[in-house]
Amino acid sequence: MASTLLTPSLIAKEGLMQLDNNLVAAKMVYRAYEAEFGESKIGDTLTIRKPVKYAVRSGSVAQMQDATEGKVQIKVDTQRGVDLRFPTKDLTLSIDRFAERYLKHPMIALANQVDLDVLSLYKSVWNWVGTPGKTLDGYKAFIAAPQRLDEMAVPSPRTACLSPADFYGMASSFTSLHVPDVAKTALEKSRLPLVGNTDCYASQNVVNYTVGNHAGTPVISGAAQASGVTTWLAAKDTDETTILVDGLTAGATLNAGDVFTIAGVYAVNPVTKQVLPYLQQFVVKAPVTATGATDALTISPAIIVSGQYQTVGAAPAANAALTFAGTAGANYPQNLVFHENAFALCMVPMELPEGAAKKARQSYNGLSIRVICDYDIVNDINMWRLDILYGVKPIYPDLATRLSGSAA
Repeated sequence: MASTLLTPSLIAKEGLMQLDNNLVAAKMVYRAYEAEFGESKIGDTLTIRKPVKYAVRSGSVAQMQDATEGKVQIKVDTQRGVDLRFPTKDLTLSIDRFAERYLKHPMIALANQVDLDVLSLYKSVWNWVGTPGKTLDGYKAFIAAPQRLDEMAVPSPRTACLSPADFYGMASSFTSLHVPDVAKTALEKSRLPLVGNTDCYASQNVVNYTVGNHAGTPVISGAAQASGVTTWLAAKDTDETTILVDGLTAGATLNAGDVFTIAGVYAVNPVTKQVLPYLQQFVVKAPVTATGATDALTISPAIIVSGQYQTVGAAPAANAALTFAGTAGANYPQNLVFHENAFALCMVPMELPEGAAKKARQSYNGLSIRVICDYDIVNDINMWRLDILYGVKPIYPDLATRLSGSAA
């Protein structure tokens, strides 16, 4: 390719292509909200309405159900970027050589950061199947996740993002895999064949999460037999509730993202309302340091015991025991299996500042990058900054599950 003088526009196009080629998890989540930000200038926050759920009645007597919609907000407030400097003479390189020397690795780093931000949304997911600390070793261990999503009426298609150890543990059970090809995108190179009606991808950005130091014998406070029970109207925008807990050792810590069950509180199918044969899992939404007396825990999902938004088979009983997933203080990879609507990524075009002489912005397929150039006249050095602006949000965390290997 002949050498030519590279411009901010050419560099923006190449940078955007490199970013797109190196995303994995970010391509698997819902992306259609970007258009609403870019076209209508709604500010940095978008309010998304949650669909209304209904329960089927029995008999001829009408039982009117509320049609009040919940809402969740996604805020575009994360700015990331990479900054480059290079001699002016390198602006005469071909765009391929320039990308190889200056753009490829910065864009890989930027793409990995976006993927990491998406996969960090595990903290809002309460379903967790498998045995924490066990690595996936084949189909039998993996299908616990599709099974859980089936039981929770989660539609297809579904995607799994697995740590390298879990991905290759899965891969060892397949006799014919894709042949590596350096020309493929990161998404294509990290993919397994369809498993359990689920696309499986490897990602080094699967987060390693540390369980809180949940010392003691936590139980539902005896003074609050209906602890945490709430209504859809009260919890429709947060899907959170508060339970009162006794028995945590003073100074013990619970981390946002800790998962637990309550004795006697069983899960229900969200469509049929049938009580399922396993306990409902809950996730701690905010860190807690135990007082040694009664502690309040903010948790999801909200505990709703009847009606169209029912989440559990029964309310927690006084002194019902809490059992946490994983060993206190242990560290586990947070593989995620999810429907795309579980999480959202919105990347929006950034404004081009009037004071910048050389600037460009390119958008494609829901991605957008801005390039601004400045010049060091003393050292004959070009300085470039490449920026992206986006937000990530768990929209429907009930459409996802965490996944560990099997103890069997």
